[in-house]
Amino acid sequence: MKEPSDSMDYQRVRKETFGSPEPILVGRSSAFRGVLALIGKVKDSEAPVFIWGETGTGKELVARTIHMTGPRKKGKFVALNCGAIPDLLLESELFGYAKGAFTGAIKDKPGLIEEANRGTFFLDEIGDLSPHLQAKLLRLIQEKEIRRIGENRIRRVDVRFISATNKNIEKEIERGNFREDLYYRLKIITIDLTPLRERKQDILFLLNHFVDKYCQEMKYKRVFFSPRALELLINYSWPGNVRELQNELQRCLILCGGNDLIKEEFLSAKINPSKESYSASSYGFFQAKAEFEKRFLNEALARCNYNRARTAEKIGLSRQGLFRLIKKHGINVQNKLRQT
Repeated sequence: MKEPSDSMDYQRVRKETFGSPEPILVGRSSAFRGVLALIGKVKDSEAPVFIWGETGTGKELVARTIHMTGPRKKGKFVALNCGAIPDLLLESELFGYAKGAFTGAIKDKPGLIEEANRGTFFLDEIGDLSPHLQAKLLRLIQEKEIRRIGENRIRRVDVRFISATNKNIEKEIERGNFREDLYYRLKIITIDLTPLRERKQDILFLLNHFVDKYCQEMKYKRVFFSPRALELLINYSWPGNVRELQNELQRCLILCGGNDLIKEEFLSAKINPSKESYSASSYGFFQAKAEFEKRFLNEALARCNYNRARTAEKIGLSRQGLFRLIKKHGINVQNKLRQT
């Protein structure tokens, strides 16, 4: 399950963006390439970046990539989940406090924003921030100054802000839950992350990446998928996105117990609801590969209304590569068009 041979353009985009072909983000779809290209444009800017995406789409990974590939990479990347800390504690975590500011404040403590000085501060789930802290954050972004709780001294900070949410912030503004002026300060540059169900052509790349990663960590020999297991994984809708795929693969590797094949019975019930099981007699390798290729191409062509150019783009093949496979499997596109 290696990267297709016609991936030179994918590697070129990555190399031009990051200066290295080593994987930071993994994918091949047009939506993924768009995110990669946008990261390349914003990484050297000081403007705040606003990332929107469903849970598990990789918002923090995008934020870290912007930091690691930009001029602030020598500084710290500090991340905070705004929904994970009670509001009463969140202010002191953000801004720090002076000794004696409250019971238990036995010494001066800098906040996370100060820790991120000359680096990047990532506010995850920004939609959960309270109105009080929204006002303080707006002033911080405008003035680049903070004041620790219980202290009169003003401190200058040099921080780039990246924020993220899975909420519809414009609806939150309409409900009075989020400040409109803060929203427009944070979203000078916006990156929208497409859910995995809308970029299925990335699934194979992600599986390949995580198999390599976890087999190495678990000291397993390289593991492969049965054809049907792979088909089930690609056709699943992945409501939890990349994080769900990552967790599913870790589970499969544990269940396969160091064997070199992930079978369909190792998949969770939501991916394999019919409880299909693997039969070694069902498959010769080349026959299974050919059957999978043919089914995959037929499904991809049908989704694109048998438009070959669009199909090639969607599944990450060159037009010539797609035409060769259509010819190899005897798929009559013209007949299919007449039937639709």
